[in-house]
Amino acid sequence: MKRQSIVAANWKMNGGFALVEEMSERLAHISLQESVNVVVCPSFPFLSALSHSFIQHELADTFAIGAQNVNEFDSGAYTGEVSADMLKACNVQYVILGHSERRSIYKETSTQVAHKVKQALENGLTPILCIGESEAERMAEQTETVLAAQLQPVIDEVGISAFANIVIAYEPVWAIGTGKTASPAMAQETHQFIRTFLAELDANIAQKTPVLYGGSVNAKNCEELFAQADIDGGLIGGASLKADEFTVICSAAKGTN
Repeated sequence: MKRQSIVAANWKMNGGFALVEEMSERLAHISLQESVNVVVCPSFPFLSALSHSFIQHELADTFAIGAQNVNEFDSGAYTGEVSADMLKACNVQYVILGHSERRSIYKETSTQVAHKVKQALENGLTPILCIGESEAERMAEQTETVLAAQLQPVIDEVGISAFANIVIAYEPVWAIGTGKTASPAMAQETHQFIRTFLAELDANIAQKTPVLYGGSVNAKNCEELFAQADIDGGLIGGASLKADEFTVICSAAKGTN
């Protein structure tokens, strides 16, 4: 069985119209391996520009657009928030949810993240569900406990079968933007735990669910990371702001068994 490999660019609060155009131009000239999907997630103001640029460069059928967040409600008096319908109007297909920065800076709970996952699924968006432990939790050997506690509310909210339409991104908090990276063996061990955790409820779903690695992935370390049996691509932060480097990472992704 082939699992889809996904490379997702998370621009965070960076980038602009120039990067939109540069990224489109670079992506137009890369070759992807079978079962690999590339998702570009700019800030909200540039979603429409990216959609238009993909159409102009005839990339709309090859590459996907993602958002970095969505509100858990359909509409209403939520100043500054963006609904799933608004994202769909911009041709968004994926949405990053539960990123460690949303959890730590904006105090999003795992329960709130679960509500957002449900909202995304109900509106035909594919959630990229981020989970990960802090350095202190890793040192205290609490990684598996933390990841299970972040996954369980989502399972309770939408059910294990919904993971057929969910992408998981494991992002050790201590490796995000720090230059530190989990060793390929360490990352593989954690990814294997995530898949085993899901398999306790549904082995078929566990086998099909893409699990991405996020944490200072770059052009130098991507091939070794992507070669691991349970790593199905990456959620790329800083390196996704460099179009040349990002396309190297995309080219390194492989469809997995």
